[in-house]
Amino acid sequence: MAEKTISIKKNFIMNALLAMSSFIFPMITFPYVSRILGPAGYGKVGFATSLVSYFNMFAQLGVPTYGVRACAKVRDDREKLSRTVKELLTLNLVMSAAAYAGLFLALLTVPRLREDRLLYLIVSSTILFSAIGMEWLYKGLEQYTYITVRSLVFKFIALLAMFLLVHAESDYVMYGAISVFAASASGLMNLLHARRYVSLRGISGCRYTRHFKAVGIFFAMACAATVYTHLDTLMLGFMTTNQDVGYYDAAVRVKQILVSIVTSLGTVLLPRASYYIEHGQREAFQRISGKALHFIALTSIPAACYFILFAEEGIGFLSGSAYRNSVAPMQIIMPTLIFIGLTNIMGIQMLVPLGREKVVLYSEIAGAVTDLILNFLLIPGMRSAGAAIGTLSAEAVVLIWQYVSLRDEVRDAFKRIPWKKILTAVPAAGIASVWLKFVLRRDTSWQCFLVLALSAVLFFGVYAGLLTLEKEPVLLEMEQTVLGKLIPGKRLRSSGLDEDET
Repeated sequence: MAEKTISIKKNFIMNALLAMSSFIFPMITFPYVSRILGPAGYGKVGFATSLVSYFNMFAQLGVPTYGVRACAKVRDDREKLSRTVKELLTLNLVMSAAAYAGLFLALLTVPRLREDRLLYLIVSSTILFSAIGMEWLYKGLEQYTYITVRSLVFKFIALLAMFLLVHAESDYVMYGAISVFAASASGLMNLLHARRYVSLRGISGCRYTRHFKAVGIFFAMACAATVYTHLDTLMLGFMTTNQDVGYYDAAVRVKQILVSIVTSLGTVLLPRASYYIEHGQREAFQRISGKALHFIALTSIPAACYFILFAEEGIGFLSGSAYRNSVAPMQIIMPTLIFIGLTNIMGIQMLVPLGREKVVLYSEIAGAVTDLILNFLLIPGMRSAGAAIGTLSAEAVVLIWQYVSLRDEVRDAFKRIPWKKILTAVPAAGIASVWLKFVLRRDTSWQCFLVLALSAVLFFGVYAGLLTLEKEPVLLEMEQTVLGKLIPGKRLRSSGLDEDET
């Protein structure tokens, strides 16, 4: 394979841009769709997506995470890479066929699923697209520019289709189809584009069994993670109503958007971390891991606190007055932004490259059990708020488990995070912005948007300003990077995340 200079900073920017598109797309469509479909119609699509995610989890067999590491290790050898890709793709296709068989059986036998059979069949196309898409190959090769550009094109097409084709509450099936297109239809393009990096023909000597042990662990990890990620929505659907699912899904949607932005760095660091471990570069591995944890704390804490303060305005702008019951679940679930950000680094970017996947698995099993128990206890009485408490508790358990397991490796990195500076700047930022809630009207969506826009400028402006005065190093490096783009030739200090590998 031809060698290329791959910049972590460029990949981070590309992945952050991809995450921002995941924010902008629902930011534009969600206010429209949630009002057109209503909580019941929107809840149907959310329930279908959660249900199909379990079958897709089975079909993927843990390959999305394992495949990134496996491809990153052999990316400099085209023949080895081609053999690895063919083996993993074959495993995915076989498991996808089994997943479809199970889904069809469920649609035929479960009364709750019969009324919206067409919706489930359409949403289930994500199983096929995920298998042939081989997103793990492109992440293993650190091709984040391609991933980002491709995703933006499909999201733009889906955006147009959303406004052209979704006009009534009965159009929830069409909304499900468009959502699938936006998220997964690029799989066919990925399959065709893969010929640039690998050859799937004429590859002999494939040994599928060599992946079974590792894939089994990653599959168990995916099972546990999917259980406590989607279990709340699924249990709400069976134990309450579609409206309650719609309320909860509206709250979770905001959290997912923020999580995708905060975890962008950890996503692009996984292949590089795996490469460092494979080549014995332990010091470089520790350096980027410490920087990543620092960055997550710096960004996730203020974001979580801001959206707890302004949850009512966020829901009012995105969903409207019909979703008032989404405010409490959103406030409860927001701290998971911090927990997920940290466990994304410790679990996926540290434990996985170190070959300690079982720790991640055990932590996720503990989280899933916690979520299951609390959902059973709390959903009947508290509905969507009870589901939010279950998810919050599950993510806290995962964080504690992984920190205890990695304490020798991360203790120093956590000590270097400026907790006092962050926890001083956040309350000051809150005081500087929260008064807007009491002086501006918030009766309409656009009034809520005005409050959000002004408060965000005040909150994050004060937060960044105070940390700049305190000379917080990572923030200063981020600011210098921006200035470097605006002022060509300006000398920048190294961020520790701009290493290039050739």
